[in-house]
Amino acid sequence: MRNRPAAEIATVDFFIAEKEGKIKMLKKGKRNNTVLVASLIFGMFFGAGNLIFPVQLGQMAGSHWLTAALGFLLTGTLVPFLAILAIAVTHSRGVYDIAKPAAPWFGTLFLVMLHLTIGPFFGTPRTAATAFSMGVSPFLPAKYQTIGMLVFSAIFFALAYYLSIKESNVVAWIAKYLNPLFLVLIVSIVILSFVLPMGSLKQAVQPAYQNNAFFQGFLDGYNTMDGIALLALAVTVVYAVEGLGYSKERVPKMIAKSGLLSILAEVLLYLSLIFLGTSSLGLLKMAPNGATAFSQIVGHYAGNFGTLFTGLVVTLAVFTTAMGLFASFSQDMHRTFPKVSYLNWLRIIAFGSFLTANVGLTNIIAWATPVLMLMYPLALALIFLSLFSNFFHRSKIVYRSVLLFVAPAALLDSFANLPMTNLPVISNLVSYYHQFIPLASLGLGWLLPSIVGACVGLLFYSLKNNRQESTLVDDSVQRVND
Repeated sequence: MRNRPAAEIATVDFFIAEKEGKIKMLKKGKRNNTVLVASLIFGMFFGAGNLIFPVQLGQMAGSHWLTAALGFLLTGTLVPFLAILAIAVTHSRGVYDIAKPAAPWFGTLFLVMLHLTIGPFFGTPRTAATAFSMGVSPFLPAKYQTIGMLVFSAIFFALAYYLSIKESNVVAWIAKYLNPLFLVLIVSIVILSFVLPMGSLKQAVQPAYQNNAFFQGFLDGYNTMDGIALLALAVTVVYAVEGLGYSKERVPKMIAKSGLLSILAEVLLYLSLIFLGTSSLGLLKMAPNGATAFSQIVGHYAGNFGTLFTGLVVTLAVFTTAMGLFASFSQDMHRTFPKVSYLNWLRIIAFGSFLTANVGLTNIIAWATPVLMLMYPLALALIFLSLFSNFFHRSKIVYRSVLLFVAPAALLDSFANLPMTNLPVISNLVSYYHQFIPLASLGLGWLLPSIVGACVGLLFYSLKNNRQESTLVDDSVQRVND
């Protein structure tokens, strides 16, 4: 049996241990099983990033909040759910297995790109930056913000590194009490916003949301990183469902039922947070990022104590996320490049996350956008290829055709969102791309090429199959004649 990553083992063991007294009861009631797995999926979906981006979208979209929300919900809830389902349907044990049908080297490349994105480049630095923005920054004078972030992030990642080495059960202990507290806190603020709204939903609309609010919301959903992160972490859900006694054949159905329940809860929460962001403009100015916006909203309703308490809860929440990503990154990278030890990979992600975190949350989000514009089309292509792989037997011809058409468009979408788009070579290339490829100006230039790539790949797959069948028939006839 394959050795499971430490993050997977820790999560599944905690999942089982936490519900230890209920396992017998669960095996008797399928409905309870569904709720239990749905709660696990929801817990993996929702973190600090999922808290701040809906609030930011609400402020940016203004009066167009509902249209933008519909787009956001597609990439913020449906895509991560499909990522989990893709892992289950293909019986994969990680992101490498999802990408490997195209080519083993591509599987390795995609795994590295994904872990760098959700790891030291953007994902883990964002945990510390979010915690600082919500829990420390509001109480520090402007002149101490830089040094404050430096000290805070150093302590944050040093502690995460130390506890990861010690394999401490602090994550399980915190999560046991934190998740309910986190949800109670958010729901309380949301209820207050409905009872005592800060303003109406008729607020100013930012330029990006004026004419294409749905598509902009769709792209905003990339920022949650759930679609790509769940490719790496979804196997945790698969192990948990198998641990409840389900066979491999029944796992996808169970995950589908539980996932739909989880999505409904996620949708309600996202819509509430978007409402919260939009209505907040009745009293507050536009914030530079969602973390600052949420902190200001909490301050309005609960004062300094509420802001401090929220900051503490969010810090603990993102700290457990950081430790999980540390373990997942180090385990997968060590397995891919065994000459570098697990401990050294842990040091790399800790130090890399510390460096990146100190560029600030707003800058992290700005630089993450072009990377996510490259990663998400590739991830979406792999997810849908996996879900429909039984129709073409995971043929490398179909995989390669789709990815060859998607990759150039995704790369150009990435170029279009670089902070320095004023470079002549890039700006001219992007201009031609937007002019000739449908939906490219909306950030979805990869969509039509992916369909063309699928058609071309399926055509070649069909021709190859027909040729093989014809050869078999000819061989059979020849043997009969002989």
